[in-house]
Parts: sequence; structure tokens; C-alpha cells
Amino acid sequence: MSGRPSIRDEPVLMRWMQLELGRMNDGVVSERKTLAQLLREDRPVSVTKAGKEYRFNREVISRLGEHLPAGIHLRLKLPILFFFDSTINDSLFLADEPAFRALLHLGELSPLREMEGGRLWVGKPIVFAMMQKYPTIIQVMMR
Repeated sequence: MSGRPSIRDEPVLMRWMQLELGRMNDGVVSERKTLAQLLREDRPVSVTKAGKEYRFNREVISRLGEHLPAGIHLRLKLPILFFFDSTINDSLFLADEPAFRALLHLGELSPLREMEGGRLWVGKPIVFAMMQKYPTIIQVMMR
């Protein structure tokens, strides 16, 4: 025996998984801004967890500004974050009430949907379709 911990030891495996999840989340925005803030910026940008510039699509920001009520502009932080849970293969969850309200208003989610326990589970195909429709506005974060 070398005295080194085995990769099969749970604490070692958990530390390794946390490092990998951190790397996967490097592209996620660390400073989310409200839609109102982004509408005021000539070049709507933020910063990722890795310290890189994240540019929002100006046309999509403007479209959201036109279609969403002013009250949502002040509360909706972008990008909207959906979370991946490794125990659920077919869905992602949203844990942001203003984002939920905005997506309802845009018609992207059924008005019959409700958040339960502060979360709304949404099928991956629906989230990915929204990501294509609203480039740079939605990100997926690993947990």
C-alpha cells in the first residue's frame, strides 16, 4: 500500500466531482444583471465564473424588453439559470420566480404550470428549444 487515498474512496471521489463540476460551470455568468440594466447598456455584457466576458445578444435583450412588462424588467435577472441534477435525466429545474413569470408571459411555459418547493422542473427538450429561441439568455448550470 502506498498510503495514497484510493479513487474509490467516497471523499476523494466527491472532491474530484466538485472540481469537474466547477470546470463545467466556468462559462456560467457570475454577475447576473436585471433586464432593465441590460437594456440601458450599449453593449450588454457580464462576466463568467472564469472571469471572461459574456456578451448578451442585443436583439434578444431588446425583444424581451418589448414583450415583457416593465415590472418584470426590474426583477428578471439574466441569464435565466436552469440547473442540472444528476439524479434526474430528462429534466432541468428553474429556481427563480421572476424567470418563471417571464417565461409564462412569453408563452414558453404553460399557464397551468406551478413552482413547487421553489422549483419548476422542465423537460430538457423544452429548455434547449428556449435556448435556441433566446440565444445568450438561458444557461444551464451543473449542480
